[in-house]
Order: sequence, then C-alpha cells, then structure tokens
Amino acid sequence: MRDASAEPINLVDPALYSTGDPFAQWRWLRANEPVYWHPPTDDGHPGFWCLTRYEDVRAAYRDAETFSSAQGILLRPAAHGVDPGGGRTLALTDAPRHRQLRGLVDEWFTVRSVRALESEMRDITERVVQQALERGSCDFVADIAARVPLYVICKMMGVPESEWEYLYKLTSQAFAAGDPYTRRFAHLEILGYFETLQAEKAANPTDDLVSVLATARVEGEPLTAEDVILNCDNLLVGGTENTRIAAAGGMLTLIRHPEQWQMLSENPDLLPSAVEEILRWTSTATHIMRTAAKPVEIHGKNIAVGDRVVFWLPSANRDETVFENPDTFDISRKPNRHLALGFGEHFCLGGMLARVELRLLYAELLNQKVRIELDGAPKLLDSIVVNGPEYLPVTLTRP
Repeated sequence: MRDASAEPINLVDPALYSTGDPFAQWRWLRANEPVYWHPPTDDGHPGFWCLTRYEDVRAAYRDAETFSSAQGILLRPAAHGVDPGGGRTLALTDAPRHRQLRGLVDEWFTVRSVRALESEMRDITERVVQQALERGSCDFVADIAARVPLYVICKMMGVPESEWEYLYKLTSQAFAAGDPYTRRFAHLEILGYFETLQAEKAANPTDDLVSVLATARVEGEPLTAEDVILNCDNLLVGGTENTRIAAAGGMLTLIRHPEQWQMLSENPDLLPSAVEEILRWTSTATHIMRTAAKPVEIHGKNIAVGDRVVFWLPSANRDETVFENPDTFDISRKPNRHLALGFGEHFCLGGMLARVELRLLYAELLNQKVRIELDGAPKLLDSIVVNGPEYLPVTLTRP
C-alpha cells in the first residue's frame, strides 16, 4: 500500500517529466508492483499495464510473438484512433513483415556502412560545432544536437544538401513541444516532401535510402507510395529524435557533473563507455508500447489478448538489481547492458549510427577544448514520449 501522502501514480501526465520526478514513481513500482495496471486517465488514455523492471522489459522485448508492435508503439488517447503506420512501417510491424522491411535497409546501418560514412559525419559535426563556436552562445538542442543527426540522415536518404535546412525547420516544428496544430501541419508538410522525393527516386534512383524503398519489392510486389512515405517518415524520426535528445541530455548531464567531463577530457579513451552511460542515463525514449497478441502471466498478473503493455525504459535502466549505483552518472561504467536502444527483433536499426554520432560530437568538443557553460535555465520536454532538454542555452568558448 502506498503512503497516502505520496504522489498518485499517473505516468501519462506530461508535466511529470518536465517539472516532476517520475523516477520516484518508477522506483516504487519496481519494488512493489512491477506489473502495474495503470487506470484510464481523464485525458482519454485507456488503461494499460506497466513494466518497470529491467528483466521483465528485456523478456517482453524478446517475445515479439506475444507482444505485438503492429497496433502501435506509443500511448495515444483513444480519440486519436489507431496509428496510421500500424502494420506498415519498420517500427510498427511484426514478423514476417518487419523482417522483410528491415532487410531492405539493414545494410545501410551495419558497422561497416556506418564506418564508411564516418568521414562525412565528422565533417558535418565539425561544421555544426564551428558555426556554434562563431556565435559564442546558442541553444545546444536546436543549434548542435538537432542538426548533426538530421544532416546525417538527410544525406543517407538522398535529400539534397540545399534542402537540409528546410527539413530542419519542419522537424523543429513537427517534433517539438508546442502548439499541436503547428506540429500537425509541419508533419503533414514532411509527408508531402517525401511524397515528392519518393516519386523522383522511383523514376531516377540513386544510391540512397529513399531510392531503396521507392524501388523495393517484397514478395514480388513493390511497396505502395504511401508505405514508402510512411517508412521515410519513420527513418527520419528514428534517425534524429532520440539522438538529438541524448546528445543534449548528455551535455546537460556533463555540465552538471564537471568531474565527469574533466575525466573524459583527460581520458578520451573513455568516449565509448561515456556514450553508453549517456544513453543509459538519458533513456530518451520514455516508453515503448506493445499489444498482447496472446494471454500471458507476469508476476501473477494476467494480461489478456488486446491489452496494452508499456515498457518504461528509464525505469529499467535504473533498476538497482542490474546496475550498481544506478542513480550515479559514471562514464566509466562497465558492464552497461542498458535497454535505451531496445532489445531483440526491434533493437534500434540506427543504434550504431547514434553511437557514432554521439562519439563524434563529444570528440569534436573535446578536440576543440571547448568550455561549455549554462547561459540560463534549461527547459525539459513536456512529453510522455521522449524525455530530455527542449531548450539548453549555453556559452561556448575555447582557448
């Protein structure tokens, strides 16, 4: 029984992630109700099951036959209806369709392919950091953390460089916390952009991801134009959002833990483990949802077919039974088997890409000996989907 004075469990309140303390609720759930039925909410979210322990989340990720992605992977108020990408995009499909779609683009995200792109990624990172340094002060989220992954995925998708800033503007509006109508119309404009681009690539394919999708055949049949557009949107969001927030959230954490930044400055060989700790610590995908495709029992709780089951990734990545001193940020942490990039069949397609982007960004800041200080109060995202800084004002100086 919870203390009557404790904050009620409401994990779909966006303000909890911007001004509250979700970790206190997750900590209580891990210890007392690791499989918790979250009642429906006043804003229209139907009830759902919560998994907060590492091993339970990991096991559910692995069991894709029981926990389906095809009905959507994010909590949505019932009034919003089903996700239009359900059963059609990489993130929202089950086997065998998921494997078929993933097989079309997998090669682009292998270690070998990402390494082949590393020189161009480094050039993009250097340019972005240099522009911020010339200004002297900036919003680290918008001016650095957002631009690096966006420019990289645009290059991979075959978006002309002259149009990168156009997509930057649209994604800044579509995926930021703000007016819902602005977000919606910006997102529709992104879909319209990919409608035009996929038609161009279908007629004149080049060596890029959009051309791969526009000319692909699955079981002898081409993807529909709508499926290509939805998967382009999926790649754009997947290739930018979590890396943007992880990069900014990692920077804010390093500013707040100057001894860790100093340790990294003196020991750049720690960059790979630092990146893993940033991914664990930020856990930018706040939740991932599945729908039960068959009945299952977890810790004595019976989950029925059709029930929604939500994995709370920041909670799993602070599970004290798995991580020693989980609430301590430690760039030398090993082992660090976090779930920030998922697990199993739906392990993040761009996981290797994200790791390299983060490593290159922090390496560039270290190589330039950039001194980074807060230039005002950061603002956290008011969102149940992704968590981290929305705005991070900083000053950048170097010797």
